[in-house]
Amino acid sequence: MRCPWPAIRLARALRDGATVVEIEADDPKAGGELASAAVAVGARLVVVSEGRFRAER
Repeated sequence: MRCPWPAIRLARALRDGATVVEIEADDPKAGGELASAAVAVGARLVVVSEGRFRAER
């Protein structure tokens, strides 16, 4: 998926009760957009490795 869809789906998953969501992305803008989406719902984004992220509550 192209941005902003991964960030939108991340925010939805966290709002729906997910406590951990792992994301793999190859868009260079993904990290910033995912971090913003996580913060907006009270979670934090952790960089697992290049292009891999984990959002946690």
